[in-house]
Amino acid sequence: MDIKQYMKEVGLRARKASRAMAKADTAAKNQALLFIAAAIRREADTLRAANQRDLEAARANGLAPALLDRLTLSDKAIATMAEGLEQIVALPDPIGEISNMKYRPTGIQVGQMRVPLGVIGIIYEARPNVTVDAAGLCIKSGNATILRGGSEAIHCNQALAKLVNEGLAAAGLPADAVQIVETTDRAAVGELITMPQYVDVIVPRGGKGLIERLMHEATVPMIKHLDGICHVYIDDKADLKKALDICFNAKCHRYGTCNTMETLLVARSIAAAVLPELAKLYATKEVELRGDDEARAILQGYPHLASATEEDWSTEYLAAILSVKIVGSLDEAIDHINTYSSQHTDAIVTEDYTRAMRFLREVDSASVMINASTRFADGFEYGLGAEIGISNDKLHARGPVGLDGLTSLKYVVFGHGEVRA
Repeated sequence: MDIKQYMKEVGLRARKASRAMAKADTAAKNQALLFIAAAIRREADTLRAANQRDLEAARANGLAPALLDRLTLSDKAIATMAEGLEQIVALPDPIGEISNMKYRPTGIQVGQMRVPLGVIGIIYEARPNVTVDAAGLCIKSGNATILRGGSEAIHCNQALAKLVNEGLAAAGLPADAVQIVETTDRAAVGELITMPQYVDVIVPRGGKGLIERLMHEATVPMIKHLDGICHVYIDDKADLKKALDICFNAKCHRYGTCNTMETLLVARSIAAAVLPELAKLYATKEVELRGDDEARAILQGYPHLASATEEDWSTEYLAAILSVKIVGSLDEAIDHINTYSSQHTDAIVTEDYTRAMRFLREVDSASVMINASTRFADGFEYGLGAEIGISNDKLHARGPVGLDGLTSLKYVVFGHGEVRA
């Protein structure tokens, strides 16, 4: 296959489809999403079979446990994909919305209209659910998308893309509005990220190595995050039961996600009370705790205990490993987070309102939480229906990227024959 020519053809078709999607009405877009959701439920057995082929190949190739977890398409995951599309249907269509209308002294009215970005390229690894989440959000927001999933999920992604294309066609929309890159050749990624004439923005969802490569090579703008080094700080005014529940869930609900807690910070005055109780919970999952000197002194006898190094504070483990640090104050906790966090998601457990609000204001992350698990930081839980990715950038979109994050604003002017003096 001539990769350059193939990707050019994909880009041309996507650009043409994007123009049709930009003027598609809400009813047609919603109809397509409902058709796709119904097809996913109908073809659940087919999807599981395709996913099983991918899993067998992945295990044979020694894929890491965290990636195997992301790759697995359970019954619940299939149902969630369909439900996510239905949630997107229920959301208001942002396209064409006019806001911020103001009269100027000249008599003209000036406002802003929300419009699609155009063509969105999405690059992801071992996440077949992204195929549906991304397709759904792009369809509803009037964009076309080019999806380049990882080779480890090729069979499942192709099966899902077929259902998406069927749904688009049934609703009278161009099937080319959602295209899967059919080749697993990595050269296709290099072409996709250097086609600004066809692609308006790239959304990468993958490991740190992939993101770093794209940051160096891409000539198309990106919405991205490098990694998820998420913190939970247990304040000395915390409710102990809340702290135990939140910190166990934030670490152990799933290890391979970007919103999993990787560092636990504990106020010195309550560390001796809370850490042994947390250790009992973590022991049931054989979580390795990497503590500073104070934490290790409290955790003596814990069977999976190691000494934390400077590197641990800036490591995304994606595994049953947690770094633990004792801090003397809220100021020290915030300083540690702003120094080592990847600006993804950080949480405080406290019953003190003033401290909670300081944490919200002063922690410089895309999602900041009070008394809740970091695992809530995704589009589905935030009511976005799904997410196309999570951004810890500060320009254009930040946090889970839903419909609004896939649009832009243009100025619109209403006049009555006015001319400039």
